[in-house]
Amino acid sequence: MRRSFKLLAAAATLGLALTGCGGSGDNSADTAAPASEATGSVGVFTWWADGSEKAGLDALVDVFKTDYPDLTFDNLAVAGGAGSQAKSVLAAQLKAGTPPDSFQAHAGAELQDYIDADQLEDLTGFYEENDLTSQFPADLIDRLTVDGKIYSVPSNIHRSNVVWANVDVLKDAGIDPEKPAEDLDAWIADLEKVKKSGKTPLAVAGSWTQVQLFENVLLASLGVDGYNGLWDGATDWKGEDVTKAIESYKTVLSYTNSDRDSLSDWAPATQLVQDGAAAYNLMGDWAEAKFTLDGDKAGTDYTYFPMPGTAGVFNFLADSFTLPVGAPNPAGAKAWLTTIGSAEGQTAFNKVKGSIPANTTAKTDDFSEYQKSAIDDFSKDQIVSSLAHGAAVPVAWLNELSTAVSKFGGDGNVATLQESAGATAEKFAE
Repeated sequence: MRRSFKLLAAAATLGLALTGCGGSGDNSADTAAPASEATGSVGVFTWWADGSEKAGLDALVDVFKTDYPDLTFDNLAVAGGAGSQAKSVLAAQLKAGTPPDSFQAHAGAELQDYIDADQLEDLTGFYEENDLTSQFPADLIDRLTVDGKIYSVPSNIHRSNVVWANVDVLKDAGIDPEKPAEDLDAWIADLEKVKKSGKTPLAVAGSWTQVQLFENVLLASLGVDGYNGLWDGATDWKGEDVTKAIESYKTVLSYTNSDRDSLSDWAPATQLVQDGAAAYNLMGDWAEAKFTLDGDKAGTDYTYFPMPGTAGVFNFLADSFTLPVGAPNPAGAKAWLTTIGSAEGQTAFNKVKGSIPANTTAKTDDFSEYQKSAIDDFSKDQIVSSLAHGAAVPVAWLNELSTAVSKFGGDGNVATLQESAGATAEKFAE
């Protein structure tokens, strides 16, 4: 797997070309009846079970029902932000040979484990049939391509390195909401100002939200090349620069809410900012959907900016849908994937979800100002792959590193986290 991961991270701004096996010899994506002839029920597995994420799924399903009135959508959602719970349930189903018709995953390295296990069908022919290669950005197509094949259809493009802030809390702490800190040290100084004002400086939740904070502190500390090097072996996990980055993470974590580990998902942490109990929340731009759904106004109630130290960098992830080997209704799955990739489906879904369309022909005139800024940033920023959301490393690597980060949240031992992260990188790079 060494060659695969060097390609994945080192080519983060240019695309990836992973090696690996995958897909059955008899590809049901090609042999199934056309999507237009599909009937019956289509079981779709996601982790969009409630809140703004469920609202986005509902918008997409409405388009699907219009596109395919003879098909019934079977919602198989399992709650759990970033798929933390859903992935375990899905793994059991795939192992038992009872896959859904399509399941949500993160585009990038997260798919590698499924491909290596021959659990995904090759969708290259599907892309050709639907002319998707001309409608998706070239660098995104590269990121989806594994040994010349494509195994998923992205429904969106998300950004993970966004800080959301309560305007009034910042003002009360003597911080100008329109002038965010330019680097990590300056942000830590602002966190201290908020602490002295009596509010929680930074709201986070458990497990994966802390990994997301960790990845962005690494990015802010190490820069694009240093961050990418963590995943392709070019950056030494034992180096002094990584030690300093982890020490910075420890400092930032010290400004977070004391009940962070009791918050099971991202939304309660974002709510602390909305309620004025906390100043900042480092969260992916699905938070934009929550602010909008709850009636908050950008510039008045909340503001947003790239994580200090990461301006000009777009920390990328994408929700993507697959056709599993052995899907009960492959024709129905192709119908679902057709709606996923369509301009109409992506417009409806992303407008509600807070993300931006992967399909460049989707209409975005009435998207939020944040989303318009994200579209612009994606077109010009350096792009890196998110650790916490499956774009940078495969599931097994992420799981081990997540365990180490979670343990660090309790003991704060920099040397132990650094050693564990380095050992994990060596293990999976072999």
